[in-house]
Amino acid sequence: MTPNSSSAAGPAPSRRSFLASAAVAAAAVAGGVPLLTACGGGQSRQKEGATSGKDAAKILPAFAARTVVSPDIAARNGSAAGFTTAVAAARLKASVARKAGRGSAIRIMAPLWGSPPKGDNPYYRAMDDAIGVRTVWQNQDGSTYDEKLGAVLASSGIPDVVVVPAWNLTGRIPGAIGAKFADLGPYLSGDKVRAYPNLAAVPTDAWQRSIFGGALRGIPMPAPYVGNIAPFYRQDVFEERGWRAPSSAAALFAWAKEATSAKAKVWACDDLKWTAFNMFGVLPGSDKALWWNTVDGKLVNRVETEEYLEALEWVRTLYAAGVVHPDAKAARGDAGNRFTAGQVLVYNQDLSHWYTKSAEQKTRNPGFRMGAFDIPGHDGSAPRLYATQPANIWAFVNADAPQALVEDVLAVADFCAAPYGTKERMLTDYGVEGVHYTISGGVPVKTDAGHLQVTGAFDYLGDPAPYIAHPDLPGITRLQVEWQQRMGALTRKTAFYGLTVTEPNRWTNLADDFEQLEDDVVRGRKKIGDVRRAVAEWRSAGGDRLRDWYRKLLDENGPATAAH
Repeated sequence: MTPNSSSAAGPAPSRRSFLASAAVAAAAVAGGVPLLTACGGGQSRQKEGATSGKDAAKILPAFAARTVVSPDIAARNGSAAGFTTAVAAARLKASVARKAGRGSAIRIMAPLWGSPPKGDNPYYRAMDDAIGVRTVWQNQDGSTYDEKLGAVLASSGIPDVVVVPAWNLTGRIPGAIGAKFADLGPYLSGDKVRAYPNLAAVPTDAWQRSIFGGALRGIPMPAPYVGNIAPFYRQDVFEERGWRAPSSAAALFAWAKEATSAKAKVWACDDLKWTAFNMFGVLPGSDKALWWNTVDGKLVNRVETEEYLEALEWVRTLYAAGVVHPDAKAARGDAGNRFTAGQVLVYNQDLSHWYTKSAEQKTRNPGFRMGAFDIPGHDGSAPRLYATQPANIWAFVNADAPQALVEDVLAVADFCAAPYGTKERMLTDYGVEGVHYTISGGVPVKTDAGHLQVTGAFDYLGDPAPYIAHPDLPGITRLQVEWQQRMGALTRKTAFYGLTVTEPNRWTNLADDFEQLEDDVVRGRKKIGDVRRAVAEWRSAGGDRLRDWYRKLLDENGPATAAH
């Protein structure tokens, strides 16, 4: 058994592309008075705020750990667990005692990147037969999913299950979620979750993140809280040239100037804005609530910090020095392809690329090797890293779904949340032997049908605690997990870690222009002074009032977990 990294999602697409969906969804949500704590029982319709502390404790499922196969590398410092060896088919165990579904037809809308498989394909049917349901997949183009999501939430034709990534939680969409999707608390809160033992083993932080509108509405895809963006480098080229991993921003800049040869069509790096934010200790940008943190007792937004400006200025110097690939400056093409082609020697991307690029190049370029720098502090000291959210994709159930259908959706989720080393995990990740995969050297290898059909579907409906398993490239598994563990030791949680915060409608789009401004500044189209002016305008347009709102939220509710 060798599934890829479970519960891993790529970095969020640009926030700018989701404004249309937010505007459409706004029509689905009524205004309301801010409610800063959870409403009790039933179909809560909290419009704004977040739920933590004692209020959350009444809602959250009771955690019950479940391990079928002990990991080769235990989870530590917020990392995933790691499995470097395959589990033979004869040793796979069952984690679901019986076929739990009762035959419901379940319509599911989910994003899909790539070619959608036929709706009645052997993988979908095998999963349905094993669970006891009939799924009808309404796969949507992931690159335009935001537009479809906004339209669906504003309509009366919401499917039984809708998958929502965190990067779609813009504008009024979080409020629409609170209004349109079911409270799963009556089925999962406290000891009720014991009816679904695999879901009971989902980490509590992921469930906490799944509270929307004062109720447990989302079925989460758990994720490590260690930042998922790694600065990758061509280890084979570095060793050949005798280069060492840079230990500071200045060292990275000096190396970049040495390594770049436009005449030879080799540039040091692609866009490194994400890495710069980490090196300079900027608060996370992946979730609006994480933009805030307490500094010397005052609540501060990431765009107000000197670290934010310093990081942007440093990236601007890279572009100005000509060490960034021209296609990155033009925002065209694929950074990963430039990296494997040797056109750039450093790029930053989701940690999963360590495996996907290494596997891709294994036969194409046997000499190819890539590594990931440990993120240095900009001045050569230890970096100040911040935790990302412990869940970033959810499955939601239509609020009008009857009890029997909700229970069948939870049966699907429990099946899909089976841990590594189980029959259910193997079927979910690989499909049917002989159809979707074959065994080669003790390791399952997907067929063409497997690559087409076993992708972007059931893994959205339920997942176990985060793990990484690549027995075909066990060394990469170890490198990924150990990188997470080293970075996790330097990672701290901010005041709103683990919370899903629904901001007041009047301020939800207040900071939407900053990402474009960042990109303009680093590419030389705007200046740091423009950022300072934008921050002043943001404050006067509502940023200071939003700060007061977050302060009140924190004072009345407290953090989901201790920030440190």
